Amino acid sequence: MDKIELLYVENIITRKTVKTQQQLTFFILIENVSYNKQVDIIWAGEDDIWQILPANYHSMQGHNKEHWIATINFSLTNKQSLVGNIQFSLRYQVSGKEYWDNNHGLNYVSEADSGIKLTNNQQVQNVGFKNHLHDEEQPINLTIAVTKAFNAEKVTIHWTMDYWQTTHKTACQFKKNYWDKSIQSNARNPNQYGVQLWTATLKKGNWFKLDYIINCENSAQTLWENNGEHNYHFQREQLKLLILNLHCYQEENQDDKFSKIAKTIDELEIDIVCLQEVAEYWRDGEGDWESNSAKIINDRLNKPFYLHSDWSHLGFDKYREGVAILSRYPLSNHEASYVSDSHNIYDIHSRKVVTAQVYVPFIGSINIFSTHLSWLEDGFQQQFERLHQWAETNHTDEIKATLLCGDFNITAGSEGYELVVNSGNYEDQFLAVNEYGVFEKIFKINDEHWKDLLADDYRIDYVFMKKGSELQITSAKVIFTENDYGRVSDHCGYFMIFEPL
Repeated sequence: MDKIELLYVENIITRKTVKTQQQLTFFILIENVSYNKQVDIIWAGEDDIWQILPANYHSMQGHNKEHWIATINFSLTNKQSLVGNIQFSLRYQVSGKEYWDNNHGLNYVSEADSGIKLTNNQQVQNVGFKNHLHDEEQPINLTIAVTKAFNAEKVTIHWTMDYWQTTHKTACQFKKNYWDKSIQSNARNPNQYGVQLWTATLKKGNWFKLDYIINCENSAQTLWENNGEHNYHFQREQLKLLILNLHCYQEENQDDKFSKIAKTIDELEIDIVCLQEVAEYWRDGEGDWESNSAKIINDRLNKPFYLHSDWSHLGFDKYREGVAILSRYPLSNHEASYVSDSHNIYDIHSRKVVTAQVYVPFIGSINIFSTHLSWLEDGFQQQFERLHQWAETNHTDEIKATLLCGDFNITAGSEGYELVVNSGNYEDQFLAVNEYGVFEKIFKINDEHWKDLLADDYRIDYVFMKKGSELQITSAKVIFTENDYGRVSDHCGYFMIFEPL
């Protein structure tokens, strides 16, 4: 595909006794070039006035493609007519470049009340779907659009709750009437405009994730729609984790960068944040909570998180420097303790770690450690051994996972990294999803040449997860780079997503 592609457009007019409305919906597939992006529909109605309609992120398709959606409504009044027939193109702005889908220079056209129009010779499309579940035990409603030319005789949803170890089937029903729930009104049935609509209902149960694909049959052939070979799925909210070293108030435009970090946490809907080089003014060792960088970031979130923070030593001759955990969910069993030989607040190698227990819905209790250890020659080995023992002691039967997060000051493949590998208990989660084959050679079979595989890996920030934890990582990306959200520190951030096994 090109960088941007229209999947379908929907143009519906609904009529009630006192109100007539027209709704436009555009569903788009883009290549995920960078986090910072803008997707717009450039469109005009029958008045030939061109307008810009921003689209919003909808869902992932695999690891490098995203669905985006844009919807707009118009009401017929004495002063305003409906937009009627429309023409439009799609624009994708990312990394200083623009990409277009303008129907090969002809623009797309959608007639008023023409229903759903599939593009690019598609014959079947999942429309109006969602991919997240909430706590309410409500059924899942699916709508499948199939071109009338295919003459579908049967449409079936194949679904699983255990990664296809067992499979269930639900037959779809041909949709004879069109009902717009958002305004509680009948609309003209769009089936007459070249697309058939089929619907199915799946009842939710006490499960985390449901995968499904769509099967369409006629007398001569069978079609499968599986979201670009990545399956569709519904799932509860995943666990989203960010680790970031804040650089202890040493950044230019520091206040703006605190705001940028908070905005990113909100935009990515991050659940837990582990921060290092958290700083507040020294004030003769008494500190100044109002200047605490973790507190400032937390105060700027749309809804402040739970916060646990502590400090270790004097940093840059003017700050109390430490670490912090921010969590969307309540924190319990808070602890803070030195893992270094030195407890001297004037010694930069005096290192304290904070930990807390977090209960994550549909996952369970996990232990989080926010860590900033010294370099190998300055005490890393002793500090990691104490951290390791502490984490093992806290990992009781009810704990689903233990995560050691933060700045370890050891490069991948170094002697310090080898100490973590040789502990036999903790695994590098970034490698688990980003370096195919390397993770297995290091943490599964202990290939004698594994260090050579990390020669170009200069990370010193990690999430190490205890072996046997009941979590699995699904995504790990580097953010706060020049291309993704912009620099906010001398470290990058690492954004990771987990779900239960």
